[in-house]
Amino acid sequence: MASNSFVKKIQDIMRNDAGVNGDAQRIEQMSWMLFLKIYDSREEVWEIEEDDYESILPDKLKWRNWAHSEKGEQVLTGDSLLEFVNNELFKGLKAVEITPEMPIRKQIVKSAFEDANNYMKNGTLLRQVLNVVDEVDFNNSEDRHLFNDIYESILKDIQSAGNAGEFYTPRAVTDFIAEILEPKLGETMADFACGTGGFLTSTLKRLETQKKTVEDVETYNHSVFGIEKKAFPHLLAVTNLFLHEIDDPNILHGNSLERNVRDYKENEKFDIIMMNPPFGGSELAVVQKNFPTELRTSETADLFMSVIMYRLKRDGRVGVILPDGFLFGTGTKTTLKKKLVEEFNLHTIIRLPHSVFAPYTSIHTNILFFDKKKKTKETWFYRLDMPEGYKNFSKTKPMKSEHFNPVRDWWENREEIMEGNFSKAKKYTPKELAELDYNFDQCGFPQEEEEILEPMELINQYNTERKELNEKIDTVLAEIMQMLEENE
Repeated sequence: MASNSFVKKIQDIMRNDAGVNGDAQRIEQMSWMLFLKIYDSREEVWEIEEDDYESILPDKLKWRNWAHSEKGEQVLTGDSLLEFVNNELFKGLKAVEITPEMPIRKQIVKSAFEDANNYMKNGTLLRQVLNVVDEVDFNNSEDRHLFNDIYESILKDIQSAGNAGEFYTPRAVTDFIAEILEPKLGETMADFACGTGGFLTSTLKRLETQKKTVEDVETYNHSVFGIEKKAFPHLLAVTNLFLHEIDDPNILHGNSLERNVRDYKENEKFDIIMMNPPFGGSELAVVQKNFPTELRTSETADLFMSVIMYRLKRDGRVGVILPDGFLFGTGTKTTLKKKLVEEFNLHTIIRLPHSVFAPYTSIHTNILFFDKKKKTKETWFYRLDMPEGYKNFSKTKPMKSEHFNPVRDWWENREEIMEGNFSKAKKYTPKELAELDYNFDQCGFPQEEEEILEPMELINQYNTERKELNEKIDTVLAEIMQMLEENE
C-alpha cells in the first residue's frame, strides 16, 4: 500500500461524484467505510481468539460479504450497490439492537452510525472507492502501522475542512502534553471532549512500549476513556483506537456536561486528564444546573474545567488547553482560577504562540498543567515564542514536536527570563496571584491578544473602555480650551 496515494486516489474518485461536496463530506464518506473495514478485520481476529464470539452484525452487513471483492468475483456495483447501502446497510446498522450488558466493542457499532450518511450518488464510483479501501489488510501489522500515519494525515485534513476542524488538536501538542504527564501502565487517562481521539492515542503510544506480559496487554486495552458529543468525530475516534489495537474502545457518544458533577464516585475518576475543551460555546441553563452555584456559567470551557476538577483522582495530574480569555477573565473564571490555586497544585502555564490551531481558529491558547498532589506553592508562566523562520503556522507548515524544545530545555532547570521589557518566564506565589485578582495573563506576547468573553463581560469591557476613552477626550479638550483661553 502506497501511503502517499491512498487518500488521493479516494479523493480523486469522489470528486467525480455529484453527491459529495467539499473535503468535509469526502472525509466523512471515507470514514464510515474505514470503520466498517477495520471493524471487520478486528472481528476476524476475535472469531479466532474467542470460540463463542458472536457478531452484532447480520452476516449480509459485514464488510466481507458486501464490500470485499476477490479477483474475478461478481460484486455489488452501480445502482444495486447504492440500493443496498442506502436501504439495507445504513438502516440495518442504525437499527442494531444493543443492551447495556454488551461489550463496548459491540455497542459502539450502533452509536458510530447514528448520524452517519452516504453522500455518494454514483454506484460505480462508490464501488471504486470501496475497492481502494479494501486493499488495506488491517490484520497485517506492517499495513496497520503504515495506515496509522495515513489516518493521522486524514485527521489533519479535517482541520482545514470547515467546522470539523474543531475536533482535531495538532499532534505535536497532544504528544507534548502526554510527554510531560508521563502516563504509566496501570493508570487511567481520560478526555471528556475527545474529538478524534488525539490525546487518547498520544497516551497509548507512550503506554505501548511498556507492555511486557499478557496482563499488560489487558491493562493497556482499558487505559483510556473518552466522551465525544458529536457523531462524526466519535466515529473517527473509535476507528483511531481500533487502529491502535484497542478491542474495546471506551469512547462514549454523549455530552460530559449533562451529568451532575457532585454525583461522580471514586471509580469514575482518573489518574490523568488531558483535554482541549471546546471554548466559546454556550450551554443551556438546564446543563448549568449540574454544577455548584458558584461554578455555573454558559461558557463551555469553564464548565469542562469544573468536570476536570471533580473527576481527577487524588495525586492525579492534568494538562488542559484553554484560550487567553480564561487567563484574564473574571466572574466564574476567577472562581475557577482561585480554586486551582487553593485546592490544586497549579505549577505551570505555557503560553502557546499564535496560529497553533490554524486554519480552524486564530484564537491564542495556553496549556495549564496542574495536579492534585498538594496545594500550589508557586506557579510558573513560560512564553513559547514562534519558532525562527515562522510568521504563522499553517496546514503546510504546522507546529512540530521540535518547536517545544525551548520548553523542554527550560522545564527541568527553571529560571526567570526577561526579554527586553517583557517577562518570558516568571514564577508567582499564591499570594501574588491573589493580589493580581487571579489574572493569569502573565508572560504574554508583546502584541495585542484576542479575547473570548461572555456577552455581558464583553459589554462591560466595552463600556469601561468607552468611559476611559471619553475621559481622555474630555481631558484633552479641557486642556485645549484652557490654552485657548490663556491666549486670548
